[in-house]
Amino acid sequence: MWSMIGLIGGLALLIYLTMRGMNLFIAAPLCAFVVAVFSGLPLFPQLVGEGEANLVGNYMTGFSSFIQSWYLMFLLGAIFGKLMEDSGAAHSVSKWIVNKLGMKHAALAIVIACAVLTYGGVSLFVVAFSVYPMAVSLFKQANLPRRFIPAALAFGSVTFTMTSAGSPEIQNWIPIEYLKTSPYAGWEVSLIVAIFMALFGYWWLKKMIDKAVARGERFVSRPGDPVEEGQELPHPVLGLIPLLVVLVISFVFHDSLKQSALIVALLGGVIATYVCNYKYFKNFGNAVSEGTIGALIALGNTAAVVGFGGVTKAVPAFQTAVETITSIPGNPLIGGAIAVSVIAGMTGSASGGQAIALPLIAPHYLDMGVNPEALHRVVAISSGALDSLPHNGYVVTTIRAICGETHQDAYNAVGALTVIVPALGTVLAIILFSLGLGI
Repeated sequence: MWSMIGLIGGLALLIYLTMRGMNLFIAAPLCAFVVAVFSGLPLFPQLVGEGEANLVGNYMTGFSSFIQSWYLMFLLGAIFGKLMEDSGAAHSVSKWIVNKLGMKHAALAIVIACAVLTYGGVSLFVVAFSVYPMAVSLFKQANLPRRFIPAALAFGSVTFTMTSAGSPEIQNWIPIEYLKTSPYAGWEVSLIVAIFMALFGYWWLKKMIDKAVARGERFVSRPGDPVEEGQELPHPVLGLIPLLVVLVISFVFHDSLKQSALIVALLGGVIATYVCNYKYFKNFGNAVSEGTIGALIALGNTAAVVGFGGVTKAVPAFQTAVETITSIPGNPLIGGAIAVSVIAGMTGSASGGQAIALPLIAPHYLDMGVNPEALHRVVAISSGALDSLPHNGYVVTTIRAICGETHQDAYNAVGALTVIVPALGTVLAIILFSLGLGI
């Protein structure tokens, strides 16, 4: 009982403190401490046997393992984004898009750019770094409230592309191991759900932006924004080439190098940006330095939240919750969706929700005769719903570290598009599979 109170209370406190803007380097360990104390988890490694759970050990294992896995991608992604900004390449591409689509479609351009990169195999975190400079430029030209930039970035990255059939993102690949399916499992239903999420989500995003503009909200420049006045800009093609280099390299090496393909792809993007636009840089060295600092802040913020997840997974209440959630009676597709989504919300990770739930539910549901392709697609889509609560690492990084916004200003739109829209997509997928489509 006390462990469950601590787990729920610690998670609620983390969400509250995150929304209030508290520094995550303080908030995440503090909330992990609450979870540990209520669960009777020893505080220090010296108080337990080797390998046994404890607050400091589990927190730092989660914290450090994330940095170990993602440091180079964050670093190269942030530098790539800054070089695109400093050279004027991002602004050149954004001006070209505005000229083609019109000012009123600035948000759509950001969504499309993120969707193409995500579906092409570029990591979600890196997509935000790469597209943000162009997003600032587009929103500035269209005079739209910049607090909606995180929502546009997130919507294009973690909804209709991340969990769709054929997506190279890990959220579409984890179920393969447990269900013996393919990345294209349930593609007919996936296509319908993706179209629904894309159309409905963009309509909602546009409606929120239009409503804010009608209230008098406008784009507000900040000291750190790129200054384009008087800067000679490269041709739009020279701005697009580095983005295509990242996309192509990540696609070519995705199967052989997996996550490490991003290191090669982003390094190629950095080199391509310099080669194509070297004469347009205002201060190349300063751009690299600012990108490095931005990467460290983003990486640290995300790792702080991942450390919290490392502690929650070690307490008895978490195991009890997982057992309860994964044994929900009734329609297996509904049970699987609820199990994965709730665990993803508790850990702040879509992939974490799948990795914890699938080993428990997959054998049981397959023995019951559940269609593995239907289960694969429902699990994938549902993992992208509650995982995007305020404490999610991607959400924290995108809103705070990359876009420089506060949760109070930006999260409502982000939550609407990355929690509610995927949840509705999950419901639609279950209905379509229950009607026999794609089975």
